[in-house]
Amino acid sequence: MRRRQFLHLWGVLTGTADARTITRRWATQNPIIEAGVPSGNQNALRERLAGLVRTQREVQDWLAGRAFPFGKYDSELGFLHRDRRFKEGIEGSICTYTYDKSGARRTIAHASKPCRINTYGNSFTSCEQVSDGETWQEVVAAFIGEPVRNYGIGGYSVYQAYLRMKREESVHPAQYIIFNIFDDDHYRNQISWQVIRYGKNWQHFQPPLPYIVANPATGQFVEMKNPCPTPESLYNLCNLDWVYQTFKDDFVLKLRLAQEADKHPDPTIAQLIQALAAEQGTPTLVNSNADDLVKAADSLYTRSGIFASMRVVDQIERFATAHKKKVLYVLSYGSGNVAKRLRGEKRFDQSFVEFLGSHKLPYVDLLEAHAADYAQFQCGLEDYFRRYYVPAHYNPRGNVFCAYAMLNKLVSMLGPKPAPYSGSYDCSAGRCST
Repeated sequence: MRRRQFLHLWGVLTGTADARTITRRWATQNPIIEAGVPSGNQNALRERLAGLVRTQREVQDWLAGRAFPFGKYDSELGFLHRDRRFKEGIEGSICTYTYDKSGARRTIAHASKPCRINTYGNSFTSCEQVSDGETWQEVVAAFIGEPVRNYGIGGYSVYQAYLRMKREESVHPAQYIIFNIFDDDHYRNQISWQVIRYGKNWQHFQPPLPYIVANPATGQFVEMKNPCPTPESLYNLCNLDWVYQTFKDDFVLKLRLAQEADKHPDPTIAQLIQALAAEQGTPTLVNSNADDLVKAADSLYTRSGIFASMRVVDQIERFATAHKKKVLYVLSYGSGNVAKRLRGEKRFDQSFVEFLGSHKLPYVDLLEAHAADYAQFQCGLEDYFRRYYVPAHYNPRGNVFCAYAMLNKLVSMLGPKPAPYSGSYDCSAGRCST
């Protein structure tokens, strides 16, 4: 393809204004852009979105709490958890999830005492696949003799967790924050509609979300609000024309087409990804081979996702400084990335870890904690993971491992020190002395 033709294709497909399109109104005001999109790409994008359209009954049932029991609608964050019982625990047990009036998961250990630690993040924060009382927050609370609130939500991005932190800290403030970042959270930053990436399932409605438009090459970092900001607006998800106009330029949608190229071969997808790569500052020739498309898409996704997380952390730190709070970052990983580390493979998020280090931010790296732990065993990876994972999340023993890994760093930040770590113990008096 000649340079001139390539630049024209790039401008038509991913021009800055068009890439930011999130409403049908904008598209109707710019018909020349829509008319210039190659029909092959239009067809591929529309076909993919057609399979994601919701029915009115699905929307009604979710809003009424009759279906999709994993979460409930939230106008700002997309969704929050709700009380539920799922058979997904260790040895096929039923897990019980309950939440208080603030939306935090039920606090058990030292619940009547004042709380100075709030935790935010994802499913490794909310502790999916274990029951109330088996979370790492409860283990930490037992260690330090004071409660630890759990505001984690399964499926949240770094950006969503930051937004929830700002909301909850205005109502239920804490001096100390544990901000948990799971390996997939970097990728979730740019998800505008969960169903685009994850598809449909009976547990979760996979709603539209607040998200980030990011470009490491230009430094672009734009915060985008939930595309469906009212319950009534969710019914737009039943209209294919609205869905197409709203999400046709979605970054993650284009990457998903490339990642699924083996299922839906389409030569125009290579052009789409090639244009994205040029826009993101990594121009490269992308062919239609499915494996190459997946590699190109994954590389783009990782680079932009981690860049977005860095910028969110910048915002977290500004918020913490303004409100005189201290933040401990905890990096969590699924068994897949832990296995890669234990096999000696390069970690995908090295640049993010270096970012935390260069900014002198306190953090706990559970990937390295697992590497040190595994060195003490003489067993295969499968047996090791069975010890800690359910398999998608930590089992109760895994949450104890997580709590132990962060304990020293957390206690060193707290002031005054929690009771078990304050002063020396007078055996004759049976009490602590300072």
